[in-house]
Amino acid sequence: MFGVLLALLALSIGACRAAAHDVPTDVRLNLFVKPEGDRLQLIIRAPLQAMQEVDIPTRGPGYLDLARADDALRAATKLWLIDNIAILEGDAALPAPRLVRARVSLPSDKSFAGYDTARAHVLGPGLPESLDLYWNQQFLDVLLEYPIRSDRAPFAIRLKVDRLGLRVGTALRFLPPSSPTRAFEFHGDPGLVRLDPSWHQAAMRFVAAGVVHILEGFDHLLFIVCLVIPFRRLRPMVVIVTSFTVAHSISLVAAALGFVPDALWFPPLVEALIAATIVYMALENIFGSEITRRWVLTFAFGLVHGFGFSFALRETLQFAGDHLVASLLAFNVGVELGQLAVLLVLVPALNLLFARLPGERVAIIVLSALVAHTAWHWMLERGEQLAKFPFPTLDAAFLASAMRGLLAAIVLAGLVALVRTRLARWLEADRWRR
Repeated sequence: MFGVLLALLALSIGACRAAAHDVPTDVRLNLFVKPEGDRLQLIIRAPLQAMQEVDIPTRGPGYLDLARADDALRAATKLWLIDNIAILEGDAALPAPRLVRARVSLPSDKSFAGYDTARAHVLGPGLPESLDLYWNQQFLDVLLEYPIRSDRAPFAIRLKVDRLGLRVGTALRFLPPSSPTRAFEFHGDPGLVRLDPSWHQAAMRFVAAGVVHILEGFDHLLFIVCLVIPFRRLRPMVVIVTSFTVAHSISLVAAALGFVPDALWFPPLVEALIAATIVYMALENIFGSEITRRWVLTFAFGLVHGFGFSFALRETLQFAGDHLVASLLAFNVGVELGQLAVLLVLVPALNLLFARLPGERVAIIVLSALVAHTAWHWMLERGEQLAKFPFPTLDAAFLASAMRGLLAAIVLAGLVALVRTRLARWLEADRWRR
């Protein structure tokens, strides 16, 4: 009987310890990176609960034993922070840092609002050892120091901290010696982050982002399918895809520069409109489409899709540094490369499929109907999301914004009318050659 009681006691202790070290759901890190002279200082605040696999000394009902905590705090810093953070000077990784201080802080502490107060707090006196604090409700604050060659060198950081919790968010502030503070906010593993990127480093990142976005954006891919189904020749496809490219580039730049409503209802409105453009294009394929009208519609709908692209860029634009225009252009290049890759696969595949079906018209109707069915359900679902937001108030600011949008639409319509005549002649020449 005594042995059974001991076994049950051991199991309960083990269960309590396991529960105490469960992976937390939401973890937020705060970092300051400041190069100064021949040293770079990295200040980190992390929830102590995220320091898994480290035996934090406790007393009583689970209170943190501050008198015996130093070794555990240093072990947690090494295991979860130092080993998972790499800082590069140029393209060379900096050597392992010196751990200047690791201390416990209360969740009510507000010193991390700025670098100077955070550094003074980390180096300041520790908490009284007599405090009764539950270990998993406190912060771990750390000051690391890296040797560097120059505080004006280009720096980058690689954070592999996504295992600290189920959802990990990081707020990072970079304080270069002769430039304003640069703030970053990202989730999970952002990859290598250039803290002050050159234009070509920013461009390469955004080209890759553009390719990934178009290949992962199923609604944009379905729109491209609608464009290709009735027109599978070179000249019509060049005209249509070019009009789509120009249009989404215009709205993407406008959104990045802040010339769109900054309201909660705008993103779901755009997402619903994107689905509606797919439905319309699919229906036009079914009832008959004409090239001179198609490219104009593609231009108009491309403006809507450009706003959709801009939502994907909201978090990514922080990695552009001082090269906003170059990054936007690079993103558009990436989108076009992704579209080209899709077209190189899609056009031969459709031609092969049409060759095996009894009639081209039947194939166009069947494929377009499948696309319309899918996009219709998207439109209804996104419409339900949009309905949750109140309609914008018709105040002076809204009317002024609407007038600016109307003026831009009139200018674009004039340009489209100018281009349409020349394109009609070019396409007519293509028709006579065939």
